[in-house]
Amino acid sequence: MSNHPPAEVPEPLFADADAEARWRARFTAARVTLPHWAQDAPDRNHYLSNSSGVWEVYAWDRATDIHRQVTNRPNGTSHAAISPDGERLWWFADTDGDEFGTWVCEPFAGRPANSPPVPAVDGAVPGYPAGAAVGHHATVVGVSNDDGTTIFLSRQGGPADVVYQHATDAGVAALSRDERLLAIAHSEHGDNRHPALRVLAVADGSTVADKWDGEGKGLDAVGFSPVAGDPRLLVVHERRGREELLIWDVLAGTETELTIDLPGEVTAEWCPDGRAILVVHTHEARNTLHRYDIERGELSKLDTLRGTVGSADVRPDGTVEYSWSNAAAPTVIRALYTDGTERVLLEPAGAKAPASVEVEDAFVPSDSGTVHALIARPAGAPAGPLPTVFSLHGGPHSADEDRFSAYRAVWLDAGFAVVHVNYRGSTGYGSAWRDAIEGRPGLTELADVAAVHTWAVDKGLADPARCVVTGASWGGYLSLLALGVQPDRWAAGVAAVPVADYLAAYEDEMEPLRAFDRALFGGSPQEVPDRYVECSPITYVDQVRAPVLVLAGENDPRCPIRQIDNYLDRLAARGADYAMYRYEAGHGSLVVAETIRQTAVEVGFAMRAVGLA
Repeated sequence: MSNHPPAEVPEPLFADADAEARWRARFTAARVTLPHWAQDAPDRNHYLSNSSGVWEVYAWDRATDIHRQVTNRPNGTSHAAISPDGERLWWFADTDGDEFGTWVCEPFAGRPANSPPVPAVDGAVPGYPAGAAVGHHATVVGVSNDDGTTIFLSRQGGPADVVYQHATDAGVAALSRDERLLAIAHSEHGDNRHPALRVLAVADGSTVADKWDGEGKGLDAVGFSPVAGDPRLLVVHERRGREELLIWDVLAGTETELTIDLPGEVTAEWCPDGRAILVVHTHEARNTLHRYDIERGELSKLDTLRGTVGSADVRPDGTVEYSWSNAAAPTVIRALYTDGTERVLLEPAGAKAPASVEVEDAFVPSDSGTVHALIARPAGAPAGPLPTVFSLHGGPHSADEDRFSAYRAVWLDAGFAVVHVNYRGSTGYGSAWRDAIEGRPGLTELADVAAVHTWAVDKGLADPARCVVTGASWGGYLSLLALGVQPDRWAAGVAAVPVADYLAAYEDEMEPLRAFDRALFGGSPQEVPDRYVECSPITYVDQVRAPVLVLAGENDPRCPIRQIDNYLDRLAARGADYAMYRYEAGHGSLVVAETIRQTAVEVGFAMRAVGLA
């Protein structure tokens, strides 16, 4: 139970009925993710959708065009997989969003009424998910807990053996097409921000090959070749200070770096014949798609609209399927055929999400280099400074992009300009930019936020007396830190599921995040206590002057509730102006109605703080 003042839930948020209906419709409109198909039965697919009002797993038989809701859980489901023969669907079953649970499965066609799903791997133990791979004869799941990471391998449906166990963070990366080789990512060298790779023999769990690029250089296994018997593994590396691609023949012990002449960073997916890859290129918060012929070294650009590709894959017939949106246009699932034609592939029934407005780029000079920001102004807004929300992304290994966001759109509807800052720590801008926060996280990012804030005020975009800082997860952490470190810049702050007291958060959070923090800070709180104290919002709580709203999940394993209560207790002791919204789930909510409620709380709080309500 909480004794903190509860946040007001405005009903309605806007007095204008059309505006109220419009912002809610963006959240309630049914959405789907890119379908994933069974390797040997590509008509059998699964995807996630919020069509029921909760994000759940769905099955889709393309041959009959029958869609079936697979899961129906109070707080939703976010992890799923399908067996290569298309006969079984897997999903991860946690409890009320706590992310701790087990993989379960059921037939693609469904299970008998009132019959529960069965454990997917006999002998695996509950824990936090650390990857999974489903084969015909071999199935693999990774489990993380306070003891580290354990990887379980079941052969021919028998009880699972432990093929890997280590106190550090690790995970399942890829299973070869012939199910003879298993790739795992690990951090035995002590840095899970820059993982190494190991390939094990499925037959006996022995080590086949290892690859580590050294300190500060991570490797990410995309997947083995889709051709049976082909031991090539597609890998993302960062040897030249940005994410690029190589192909590693794990049996021959050879590798080929792919020279792709594009600015920014790249990842990829295999094409079905193993002779080409589909390259997803990221540059300045937008994506393009390309086909790269491995043998010829030829790169050809595919025809996609300007915006963000959320995910993409290549069908057996060569069709490229991908999810796409931009700031103005809601997400659609599209199919691009080999003859150059395309269409919308998968569109859920019901009303469509109303459009929003485009974002513009700003490249802001700062002492650390050029900071890329995305700017949006309300449609029809008058010239001159506006109340402005600085919306800080989570991660920190993430970035704000030119993609559709119902959350951004409601702030615009409320009369705020919106500024997204891809601060140091963000991905897509090279390794040095991403890793610049190491040793001093939080405070480093806020220097970039301050530079963009000053620019926005000087350019006449932002009203300096009505700027709000907001974010969730790492963005929530930055918001709380900003309110204490930069109190003169902010009229209000909103922090959803934040780190508020770093020392207590480290004690209570899931082990993979402790490992992340050790890599980020250069040690544990016992080893470098002053760094954790310097970068913790609670250190600066007595300097907070603006009204504060905090939203937190009771079952959050990433930003646990106790450390948030510690921070709020300190605000309460000062008689500060603050409110709390507490809900029964984990690190965010998969329930649409709950997301709407939280959004109304956030925007309503900020509107009152800056005089818009």
